[in-house]
Formats: sequence, C-alpha cells, structure tokens
Amino acid sequence: MYQILTKEMLTPNICRMKVSAQRLAAAAQPGQFLIVRADEKGERIPLTISDYDAKEGTVTIVTQKIGASSSDIIAHEPGEAFSDVVGPLGNASDFCSMPAEELAGQRYVFIAGGVGTAPVYPQVKWLHEHNVPVDVIVGARNKDLLIYVEEFRSVADNLYICTDDGSEGFHGVGTAMLEKLVAEGRKYTQAVAIGPMIMMKFSTLTCKKLGIPIIVSLNSLMVDGTGMCGACRVTVGGKTRFACVEGPEFDGYEVDFDEAMRRQGQYKSEEAEANEHHVCKIGRGK
Repeated sequence: MYQILTKEMLTPNICRMKVSAQRLAAAAQPGQFLIVRADEKGERIPLTISDYDAKEGTVTIVTQKIGASSSDIIAHEPGEAFSDVVGPLGNASDFCSMPAEELAGQRYVFIAGGVGTAPVYPQVKWLHEHNVPVDVIVGARNKDLLIYVEEFRSVADNLYICTDDGSEGFHGVGTAMLEKLVAEGRKYTQAVAIGPMIMMKFSTLTCKKLGIPIIVSLNSLMVDGTGMCGACRVTVGGKTRFACVEGPEFDGYEVDFDEAMRRQGQYKSEEAEANEHHVCKIGRGK
C-alpha cells in the first residue's frame, strides 16, 4: 500500500499529492510516469511524475479531475493509501543521457500549459541541478488556474507567466511569448512543450518557424500505460508509435497532432457515462 503523505488542491480540479514509494523514488527520472490504482477495484491511471525525492522516499503526482477514476484518486486524504502505484515507466527525458560536454552547450525553453505544467517541474529542476540554463513559459486561461509558479521561481533562470485574459503576466498565449523573446534576441537550442494537445501543436509550428528543435510529451494519450490497449497509438515520423512504451516524449516536428487529437477524444462518450453513474466509495467504509 502506498500512503498519501500530503494533499493540496492547486486549483478547484487539480490536486497534488506526495506519496510514500521508496523504490519508485530511487529509480525515477524526469519525463517518466507512474500507474496509480485508487483501490483494488480501481482503473489503472497513468500519471506523469511531478517530483521525486530518493532520500525522502516519495513521489509527487498531480491529478486533474476529469472522470470517475481521477475523482476517486483525488478523494483520498493524507493517511490513506492507494492500492497500487507502479513505475517508473516510460523513457526518461533525452537530456538525462546527454554527455556533460553536450549539456554544457544547451539552453532550454519550456512551454507549459494547464496540468501539463506539473511534469515540467522535475525536468527544469534536473537541468538547474546540472547548471543548464532554462527559461520557462507558463500559460493558463487566467491567474486562478496557474500552478507551480513559486516552484519554478526557484529553479528557472527566467519565468514568464502568460494568461489568456491578461489577469497576470503577459496578455496572450505562450507561443506569442516565445516569439517575443526570440525577437528580443534570446537564443535557445531546445524547446520542450507539455500541455493540451492543441497547445503542443501550435508550439511545434511556432518552433519550426523559429528554427528551434522541440520535444513534446504525449502522456495525455495514455490509458493502460503498458502498450496493451493500443489507445495511445500515434503516427510519429510516418510510423505508428506507442506513447506509453516508446515515449511519452517525441520530436514535435514528427508528431501527427491531428491524429493524436482525434484519438484523444475517442473515449469521451464512455467517460461521460461513467461520470453520470459514478458514486465515489473512497472513505465510505468500503
């Protein structure tokens, strides 16, 4: 059993939990994910690792309330435990295996949106610990939906906040902020975008225009997390790839985002039906 040590609602529907998982924490790397089951009858939910501490023996997950299973995860309270937490799964971010001399010449920019902001944090933290310059662009519809702002202030060289309504920071989307920075003379060797699929698509188009290589994370496509269900199939570089076992990170230039967005919506009706009939049993003496 994996005990929940802390719980915090970052927004009305985004929850952060720190979970005791000694062996997972010791093996985790940026870019990887876990599979969580709320209870013995629960669905397997892939969640990207949002932080880890090998000494403390903890991993941090951030869950957005979307369907019945994510609601059951969020319903847990500190002191309670998840039935299963499996991982770390997936491939670590490419920079984790870069030689030191190659890393020394890099300057990264991250474009983060929505709940995808959370898994950006361990990547930026890792690069900061290895003395690689990193800028972070965080976007949200309004200031109340921004997450991980203070965490990024401690690890990013520069943090740029963007809101669609102008309630905080730059009035506009993250891609417009990136274009502004490049126009002002900022040079980047690598971009990484994690967030809604449409945001990653336009981040890729913008980076292509600016001549910046970009990596995107297709973690939002994953369902089973082991490649068995096939739900995360996507065309990358003209070939069918599985986000959970071959990713979740891919070269953005090669991803067929239109196909990915169609696949992402394939379970909408089932999800709506599950929500309609869902009764959360967590904490009710099941």
